[in-house]
Amino acid sequence: MLILAITGMPGAGKTTASQALETMGLKRIAMGDMIREETKRRGLHPDDKNMGMVMRDVREKYGPGAVAELCLQRIEPMKNEKVMVVDGVRSAVEVDVFKRAGEVKLLAIHASRERRFALLTKRKRTDDPLDIKSFDARDDRELSIGIGGAIALADEVISNEHLTREELGKAAITLATRWIGSVGK
Repeated sequence: MLILAITGMPGAGKTTASQALETMGLKRIAMGDMIREETKRRGLHPDDKNMGMVMRDVREKYGPGAVAELCLQRIEPMKNEKVMVVDGVRSAVEVDVFKRAGEVKLLAIHASRERRFALLTKRKRTDDPLDIKSFDARDDRELSIGIGGAIALADEVISNEHLTREELGKAAITLATRWIGSVGK
């Protein structure tokens, strides 16, 4: 199995890229959904504060690869898929967990702090920051769990500084098509 893993700071465009890959018929797992589900299971509102607390708690209790392990449980029933998309890799440890399921190609989506803040405030998801202070705190939290290391390990990077949603999606599809075509070569 080829796992197309996507990393990047909050608001960079990971979900936009991974949703574009779904249009190719690829199955997608969003790591953030694992945390959203656990937050709701605990009876908490899925806002940034609660999801951040749950994300840290899960990693502290079960290790830095815990969220990736949850994703592997979802991937296992789909092991006949030749290619899977994983949205939201946040550490090198998570990349290593996914390598147990197959070959991993890691794509980083990059955007500046200003661009990411603008994109997040437009998105209006329950866990999006309400102000620059909470945005910076979220960045600090993500960096503390190792997202910088995952970004540094990326096989390729797409800059989302000046792209439309459609352009970002096309760039991700172009790259994924090339990676899928090179599997086993």
